[in-house]
Amino acid sequence: MSRFGNLDLGLVVRGHGRHYIVEDSEGKRRVCHPRGKKSDCVVGDLVRWAETGDEGVIEAVEPRRNLLFRQDEWKTKSFAANIDQLLVLVAVEPVFSETQLARALIAAESAGISTRIAMNKTDLPGVAVARTRLQPYRDMGLEVMDVAFKADREGSAAQLQPWLNGKRTFVMGPSGTGKSTLINLLIPDAQAQIGDISVALNSGRHTTTTTQWYWVDEARETALIDSPGFQEFGLKQIEAQQLPLLMPDLRAHADHCRFYNCTHQHEPGCGVREAVDAGQISASRYRIYGEILAELVSKRY
Repeated sequence: MSRFGNLDLGLVVRGHGRHYIVEDSEGKRRVCHPRGKKSDCVVGDLVRWAETGDEGVIEAVEPRRNLLFRQDEWKTKSFAANIDQLLVLVAVEPVFSETQLARALIAAESAGISTRIAMNKTDLPGVAVARTRLQPYRDMGLEVMDVAFKADREGSAAQLQPWLNGKRTFVMGPSGTGKSTLINLLIPDAQAQIGDISVALNSGRHTTTTTQWYWVDEARETALIDSPGFQEFGLKQIEAQQLPLLMPDLRAHADHCRFYNCTHQHEPGCGVREAVDAGQISASRYRIYGEILAELVSKRY
C-alpha cells in the first residue's frame, strides 16, 4: 500500500482548472484542490484525498486503467480516465465530419477503449445518405445504432440501455447531435447532478464547457460522462507507423505489403492500396489516413 493508502478514496466527477469536484464512497460531493502546483486530475480519476473543513485536498491520483485524450502541436487535452467504453454520437443533421469521427475512433483504439456509434435523428429525410457514409464503419465491425431521441424516446432508450448498463460510458460528439437530449432522456435528475456542484464552484457559466460525470442509477453502477462538442482532434500522441494498425479496415490489409515498413502511400506491392482499388477500403477512409499520416510525420516544432 502507498503512503496515501490510509486516505479516503474519491472519484473526480468534474473539474474547473485547479478546482475539482470529488465524490466520496457515500456519494457526497465536495470541492477539492490538488496539493502543490501541479494539477493533472481528470474526470474519472480515483484520488486519495483528505478533508479540510468543507473542502478537501487531493494528495495523490491512483493509477489509471486508461486515458482518452487528444494532442496537437501545442497542448494535450484529456477527456476522461478509467472508462469502459466510448459512444460516438453523430446525427443525420447537422452533417457529421467523417474526419472527426475517424480521429475519435483512432484515439479510442490507441487507449484500448471499445466503441460504438449512435446515429441520432434517423427520422429525418437525409438518413439514407448518412447510413451510406457510415457503411465503412459497419463493414469493419463497428456497431452503428440508429436512434431518434426526440421522435422515438422509448425505442432509443431501450436500444441503448442494455449496452450502457453497469458500464462507464464516455459520450462524444459535436454540438447539435443530441447529447443533452440523450442525457436528459436517461438521467431524469441530470440538472440536479450538475446544479449542486456548479453552485459549490460558483461557476455555472462553465456548465457547457466542462466534462461532467453522471450516475444513471441510484446504485451508482452505470455512468455517462458527457464532454463538450469538439472541433479539432489532434493525434500527435500516435506514432506514424502505428496509425494503420489503429484503423481496423487498413490493419486487415497492412500485412499484405511487399515492404515491412510500407507507408501505404506510394510503395509498389502495397496491400492497402490494392484493397482501396478493389473497394475493400473506402476512398474516404484512405484519404483520412493520408491526411493524418501527413500530420504525424511533419516536424514537431
